[in-house]
Amino acid sequence: MSRFEEHLTQLTEDEAKLVLMMKALGNPVRMQIMRYLCDNPQCITGDIVASTPLAQATVSQHLKVLRDAGLVCGEVEGAAVNYCINEGAFAWLKSKLGDLF
Repeated sequence: MSRFEEHLTQLTEDEAKLVLMMKALGNPVRMQIMRYLCDNPQCITGDIVASTPLAQATVSQHLKVLRDAGLVCGEVEGAAVNYCINEGAFAWLKSKLGDLF
């Protein structure tokens, strides 16, 4: 277990979820992907890749972090994955941030 994971175990479930979401959004590329998904709901990986100067594998890794944090959903459609923002998780995040500040 990493030190980060060890510290997460000392938090409540909601606090740990919030930390993971904020960590995911703390990367400029992932923030850019989230903005893209807000403007272009239900798009495939290739569309997201085209909006960045990054390789497909790099974008896929960033999408995995966002999925693991619960911020985006991905649904397999044939050979592609269709991504969208997880509206429920995003609303939860906004409410928790409002509670913090």
